[in-house]
This record gives sequence, structure tokens and C-alpha cells, in this order.
Amino acid sequence: MEYSSDEESDISESEINDYVDKPYEELRAGKYKVKAANSNLRCPFCAGKKKQDYRYKDLLQHASGVGKGSANRSAKQKANHLALAKYLQTDLATESDQPQRAIEQEPVSQTPKQDDLFVWPWVGIIVNIVTEPKNKDMVDAEYWLKKFAKYKPLEAHILWNSEDQTVQAILTFNQDWIGFKNAMGFEKNFEMDHLGKKEWSERKGNLGPNIYGWFARADDYNSEGAIGDYLRNNGELKTISDLVQEAAQNKNDIVANLANKIDMTNETLEHMQYKFNEKSISLMRMIEEKDKLNQAYYEESRKMQRLAQNHVRRILEEQEKLNYELESKRKELDSWSKELNKREALTERERQKLDEEKKKNDVRNSSLKMASIEQKRADENVLRLVEEQKREKEEALNKILELEKQLDTKQKLEMEIEELKGKIQVMKHLGDQDDTGVQKKMKEMTEELEGKVGEMDDLEALNHTLIVKERQSNDELQEARKELIAVCLFKFLSI
Repeated sequence: MEYSSDEESDISESEINDYVDKPYEELRAGKYKVKAANSNLRCPFCAGKKKQDYRYKDLLQHASGVGKGSANRSAKQKANHLALAKYLQTDLATESDQPQRAIEQEPVSQTPKQDDLFVWPWVGIIVNIVTEPKNKDMVDAEYWLKKFAKYKPLEAHILWNSEDQTVQAILTFNQDWIGFKNAMGFEKNFEMDHLGKKEWSERKGNLGPNIYGWFARADDYNSEGAIGDYLRNNGELKTISDLVQEAAQNKNDIVANLANKIDMTNETLEHMQYKFNEKSISLMRMIEEKDKLNQAYYEESRKMQRLAQNHVRRILEEQEKLNYELESKRKELDSWSKELNKREALTERERQKLDEEKKKNDVRNSSLKMASIEQKRADENVLRLVEEQKREKEEALNKILELEKQLDTKQKLEMEIEELKGKIQVMKHLGDQDDTGVQKKMKEMTEELEGKVGEMDDLEALNHTLIVKERQSNDELQEARKELIAVCLFKFLSI
């Protein structure tokens, strides 16, 4: 911040050298203090600067540089610094050999009390912004946001004062304690440069070109003018203890809501756990029943296989017995034929009888041959029946294996369906209904569940079809076997 003297008038560049004598005499008279009580040197014309302690050489260089070449200083400030350089060279030349100790002076900032009223949300006020053509950026809100960016203001609002054609700025900070700390730092920055609210109140009517700033409080909130109107429309008065109490209450409310949600969630989880346990027990029972059915099916299959083997063995034994009896009768007929041939020499009557007997024997022999042929065909049919029964038994075993696989697949699908249903119920009770990621996952799981259900229905239909076909095949096989046995027995008995 630049220093402003008590005189309101300024001087031109051509009058600098003529004006040097006046501040020089004031320096000598002690109106402006250059040497502090601790023997440190300071620039009395740059009171707003943070650096207040100089060594002799540095202060002389500062005074000479500002007085001769600073482009952003006024003519009066240049004259004051030239007078300071003259004073250092003439009256304080002995200070050049003395060491200086740098001590930074900071104004003491009062700690806010618990019952102090502040404007909330936290607000910083900047006043005495002079509008000049060269300072057009100062009427832009972005300018003040960038200038005080280290205090992290959220917004800046520009207010016009039509009476003295000056601009006032309002900076809004975060509503939390970090925003409070930044607002206090903003106020302390102006207090360090002696440009706080206290100095603004004391220097009214002679503010100079400097800007002043402070943390908005109750008196600003209740004041007349644009600042007071803005604060009353956009904020309220609160003490630190009020904010602490509100924060504690909000925290308690949040904790209570969270506790309630946790209790409801726990109840839902217990209910889901109960359902899950029921489904698990049901699945275990289904698995046990499936094992029992498989064991019973296996034992029944073994029993049917043993019965089929016994039936085939019995048919083969009967066939062998029939062949033996047929061969015995053939041998007996051969012996009868030989005996008849021996009796050809008998009488005509006997010969006629023998001829008749021979014819009968020939007919019987022919019948026996026919029976033998039929028996051979029956043997072939029996063998074919045995092969067909063996093939059908293999097909039945393959169908049994296929049915077992389908049954296992069906049980697996049922378990996967129950598991997917359980997952969907858990996600419905645990997930946020507005979360698009959860909705998408639930939709995918629902589609997968529908696909599993459709696949299980297809397996049940296929299983039913195979069982019907197997029963039809078994019925047809039994009918064919019965007919074949009946034909063979009929032909054998007809002989």
C-alpha cells in the first residue's frame, strides 16, 4: 500500500526539487521518524509496506530509487524520498557503519469472541476504490478474485457509491471454518498495512487513494447504504457459538439418520439372511432327494439289466433244447426209413403199407425239413432279437446317462437361479435406487435370470420328450419280442 500525506494537493514533476526542502526540514524536526527506538531504520513515507526495517545502505538505495526513477509514484512521493535520501546522507551518515537487526512489526489482531456477531456466509468488505481511467480493472469482479486469491474467495460483487463516485467490493468466502479463517486472514492483511476498518473510520474525509478492507460484522449488517442492503439481502448475523451449536446439531441429526438407516439395513440383511438360509435348506433337501432318486434309478436299471440277461439266457436254453429234440426226431425218422427199406421184400400188402408208411415218412421228413428251416429262421430271428435288444439296451443306457446329465444341469440351473434371485434382492435392499450403475447391474442380472429360467424350461421339455420316446421304444420292443416268441412256439408246436 502507498503512503498518503495529510496534504490533499499534489505537485507537478517540475516542482519536485523545490518541494524537497520542506519534508527535509520536517525530517530534521522529528515529524517523521526514521530511526526507531531499537536503532532500526525505516521509511516514514512507505508506512504500508510490510518491510519496515532497513540497513542504512538499503534504505538509502530505496529512497534514491523511488525519488529518481519510480514510474508508479507521484511527484510528491518522489520529493519525499529525495528529502529522505538527503537526510540520510547529511544527518544520519554515522549510521552507515552500524549493524541493523531486522524485526518485522505486525499489528496485534484481536481474537474474535464467541458472542461476536459476524455476517454469515462470511463476507469481506473493500471500500474507497477510486475509479480512474488507468484503474478500469478495479471495477471488475475478477480483478478482486485474483488479487485476493490466496484467501480463496468464492464470489466478488461490485457496488457503486453514487455520492462520491467510488466503488465498493464484497467478497464472499466458504461457509465453513476454513472460510472463516480465510476471511480473518483477509482482514489481518489490511490491519498489517494500517488500512483496516479502524483506520477507515478515523480517516473519513481524508482517505487518500488507498483501499480499506475488513471482515463484515453486525455494524456493517445494520448500516445504511449499498453495503448494508446487500448484507441484509444475502446474509444473516450469527455468533461463533451459534455456528458451533448448529454444526453440533447437524452432526447429531446426521448421526441419528445414519443410525436409523443402519438399523433398517441390518433388519433387511437379517431378513435376507433368513430367506437365504431357507433357500439353502431347500436346495440341500432337493440335492438329497436328487441323490436318492439317482440311487433308486441306478438300482432299478441294474435290476432291469439282470432281468434282460436272464430272459435272453432262458430263451437260448429253450432254443438249444428245441434243437436237441428236433435232432432226436430226425434220427428216429432216419432209422424208421432204413427199417422200411429192409422190409421191401415183404408181401405186396405189406409193400403197400410200407409205401404208404414211406409216403407218410416222406411227408413227415419234408415237414421236419421245413420245421428245421423254420427253426433256423427262428434262430436267426432270436439272434437278431438278441442283438437288437443289446443295441436297445445300449441306447437306453445312453439315454439314462443323458437324462442324468440333464438332471444335473437342471439342478445346477435351479441353484444358479436361486443364487441370482438372492443377489438381486440383496442389491435392491442395499443399493441406491438412483444409482445408474446399480440399476444397470440389476438389469443385467435380471436378464441373465430370465435366460437361465428359459434354459431350464427347455431342458425340462427335452427331458419329458426323451422319457416319452424311451417308454414308446420299450413298449414296441416288448410287443415285438412277444410276437416273435409266440410265432416260434406256434410253429414248433404245429410240427
